[in-house]
Amino acid sequence: MKIAVLGAGAWGTAVAAHLARRHDVVLWARDPHLVDRLRATGVNDAYLPACPLPPALRYSADLDEAVAHGTPGAAAGTLPTLLILATPVAGLRPMLSRLSGLDGAGAAMLSPGSTLAWLCKGFEAGSGKLPHQVAVEVFDAAYSGERDSGVEGAPEARPGCGVLTGPSFAKEVALGLPVALTAASIDPACQQRIRDACHHDGMRIYTSDDLPGVEVGGAVKNVMAIATGIADGLGLGLNARAALVTRGLAEITRLGIALGARAETFTGLSGVGDLILTATGDLSRNRKVGMQLAGGQSLASILAALGHVAEGVACAQAVDALAHARGVDMPITRAVCGVLFDGQSPRDAVAMLLQRDAKAE
Repeated sequence: MKIAVLGAGAWGTAVAAHLARRHDVVLWARDPHLVDRLRATGVNDAYLPACPLPPALRYSADLDEAVAHGTPGAAAGTLPTLLILATPVAGLRPMLSRLSGLDGAGAAMLSPGSTLAWLCKGFEAGSGKLPHQVAVEVFDAAYSGERDSGVEGAPEARPGCGVLTGPSFAKEVALGLPVALTAASIDPACQQRIRDACHHDGMRIYTSDDLPGVEVGGAVKNVMAIATGIADGLGLGLNARAALVTRGLAEITRLGIALGARAETFTGLSGVGDLILTATGDLSRNRKVGMQLAGGQSLASILAALGHVAEGVACAQAVDALAHARGVDMPITRAVCGVLFDGQSPRDAVAMLLQRDAKAE
């Protein structure tokens, strides 16, 4: 299969490394200097140091070239193709708009029969939309027949879209350690294409058609990881950690159902699996944020030193706003927002949670 991965951060690089063990893969990076270093060293020293990348993996700073590799057409030949978007949530809409020609910067880059999957987790700032809702909005505008996109009004021109998500640390995936992930799409053919690409060596792929469920689980677990990090940083013990993970899963499930998800999705990889990993694993950036907040560091200094995106920080505000708008009870999320944005001390936030009235589980 010919695959292009757009985005050379830690997770994009790790997924590209896994795929390159079996497929013809091009990893695109916006920064030409990073591409030069990748070619010269075979290591992404900026995001995945000490993780040698497969010799077969190729690199490009030319977006047109990379997209042509991962979409059907003369460049791809007759082999199946897949385009993987490894941008953060903030970059998803601009990338989809560029690919569909909606941004006015050039012609549409996607050809009929394209399949794409995104890796990002979270809610879009401002709109509060999940990634699949952003994709629907962009492609509705691009392929509505109301503009000249080169594939005007043709439903079959819309790409098959889905998400690859689940409990995974980039470093372990890059090193080839075992992992199980979920490929979710409402299109069975898209599920199958993602599974065919990824299900090999140490990676197992399960499929789902519950896009809201897998995306809510992947987003909100980052907020719960900050909460668990705060509790661990304060030395509150393993009992408190178990309580936060369990009640955090209850909050995730309540919000997910309110947004159209199925409850059983949250007992799977993208729900409880991703939550356990991110809330308890030492490689978790969001857990680290919580622990450092408990240690008295400011949020600004933590984020400046982190060097990577901690998705739970931006996500917390969006989740809190959605919970308020939908009337969903999410006290842990509210407490995390209090610490992150309202000047509340971690100990005061914990005290407020412990003072809540008793209730049925």
